[in-house]
Amino acid sequence: MSAESQTVTEGRPITSHTYGYETTRPDVQAHVPSTAMRILDLGCSTGALGAALKRRQGALVVGVELDGDYAAAAASCLDRVIESDVETFLRNPPTDEAPFDCLIAADVLEHLVDPWTALRGAIELLEPGATVVVSLPNVAHWAGLLRLVRTGSWPRDEAGPFDRTHLRWFTRDDAVALLRQAGVEPDMVEPRYWTTGWRLELCKLLDATRLSRFMAVQYLLSGVTRRPD
Repeated sequence: MSAESQTVTEGRPITSHTYGYETTRPDVQAHVPSTAMRILDLGCSTGALGAALKRRQGALVVGVELDGDYAAAAASCLDRVIESDVETFLRNPPTDEAPFDCLIAADVLEHLVDPWTALRGAIELLEPGATVVVSLPNVAHWAGLLRLVRTGSWPRDEAGPFDRTHLRWFTRDDAVALLRQAGVEPDMVEPRYWTTGWRLELCKLLDATRLSRFMAVQYLLSGVTRRPD
């Protein structure tokens, strides 16, 4: 998750992690096809992202959310919300709304015990050729690695790539491998830098060098599920 903020696009913040959890995530929206009509949003938070997609294209959006306050907020703006942790949800029989033509897993897989099995299970709820959009923090971000070298201790932050609630960690290559083992070939891997101005320009310049894997705070990936031969 990103740094803490006290501003949200709609309503009162439930927690201080508003940028990562409670916003409409325009970066994710940009990779959801306008033709997607049945969307499954894992870790839907307050439903702000799903609600924005409903307004934009009239899609049916089903959310899965563990936090009760988030789930209650999302239920007021999405078509259906299942209050459950993602792994339990995926072990249960498929929802009546399946198959979906788009899956969103924005900053949720790193919180799971077995994100590899979870993503494979989620793909089974999609139709062939469906779009998958995933965002994951980059554990190889230079700032975190520098702290690790300097202090000799694994960072446990309230937010960011070293969020203390993360159970699994991914580099860029790990994120790509996660999608591939689930049957999705990423056609887009977008680095997210969470900065502006000259710092952003510097990150972009360094991203064209051998230091590229250390520059992004987060990666946004998308691809489509394989169609049957």
